[in-house]
Amino acid sequence: MEDIIIVGASGLGREIADWIEDINEVSPTWNILGFIDDNLNALDGYPSDYRVIGKISEWQPAPNHWFACGLAFPEVKRHCVGMLKEKGAKFATLIHPTALVSKFCKIGEGTIITQRSGLNTNTTVGEFVTILESRMGHDSSIDDFSTLSGDCNINGHVSIGKDVYVSCGVSIAPGKRIGDKAKIGIGSIVISNVKPGVTVFGNPAKKIDL
Repeated sequence: MEDIIIVGASGLGREIADWIEDINEVSPTWNILGFIDDNLNALDGYPSDYRVIGKISEWQPAPNHWFACGLAFPEVKRHCVGMLKEKGAKFATLIHPTALVSKFCKIGEGTIITQRSGLNTNTTVGEFVTILESRMGHDSSIDDFSTLSGDCNINGHVSIGKDVYVSCGVSIAPGKRIGDKAKIGIGSIVISNVKPGVTVFGNPAKKIDL
């Protein structure tokens, strides 16, 4: 088994620990060493079989250690992953045993695909993407460091750019394009293209100012 460290000990990081254990039940693969988090008290009040073993900002990766990205927000992912990769860190791509992933999908380094997610044929997923119990239709794509929160439906031929955050329960109509660094609010129905850097919300989703 390979040693792995989870980056981030918040809710997503703790969930990833559970999902890695699910992977190990099917095929023993990973030995979880613990979490790294700049908040050394991140687990206070949260029962866990693992502990925070150091800070992200201070951690020196060992050649035989793998990392799992337990961070959801694109800007935080990009910052923390960048710091670790500059020190030589290598990141695992984790796919939950219950996810349905076509053999014709392309999936990048460091991506996390959780339970009951579905990636249909010819889907392209970039690096350090987080897909949480969501579905992507045929010929759709999502670029580096973006996140699909729970129960999203991404229809065929949709293109999602880099550093995009899609909140829970979002549906995106076929063929729409979501620009880099856009944000889509919870439960939104997207029937038009979304420009880069814009936040949209509602049914139909419209631009809002935060």
